[in-house]
Amino acid sequence: MNAPIIRPIQPKDNVQVAKIIRRVLEDFNVPKVGTAYADASLDCMYETYQKTRSAYFVLEENGKLIGGGGIAQLDNYEGNVCELQKMYFLDEARGRGLGTKMIDICLNKAKEFGYEKCYLETMSYMEAAQKLYKKYGFRYIDGAMGDTGHHACGVNMLLDL
Repeated sequence: MNAPIIRPIQPKDNVQVAKIIRRVLEDFNVPKVGTAYADASLDCMYETYQKTRSAYFVLEENGKLIGGGGIAQLDNYEGNVCELQKMYFLDEARGRGLGTKMIDICLNKAKEFGYEKCYLETMSYMEAAQKLYKKYGFRYIDGAMGDTGHHACGVNMLLDL
């Protein structure tokens, strides 16, 4: 059994990444409208993250993808703000410190890209995720920034990089 690795997404990962994200959202009973579930980018994640100042990473264990997360410029926002995006882990990846490793990689990449702040959206009942975000210094803000199309996500957080 090999230790999990975090690596940049590859074209061959698209199908697996889309399945992971949809499965996790279904496991948490997240609405299919107004969340990442409905994003057209789910089926072409590799291509989506080839834009300037964006990156997506996958978590692989024994040849199987078990999670992922990325950063990109916050949609429909003028400032120098990125968004922590589509960070989802299958059940077998949770509670093992892998989320911490993924956030470290994403935030370091955000700093490398020169972003000043990092924004995220999540669901109010995703308390374990919020606990992790708060550990990193993300703070709750009133209302959404930009327009991600994720109007069903009721929790908005921001971190100064």
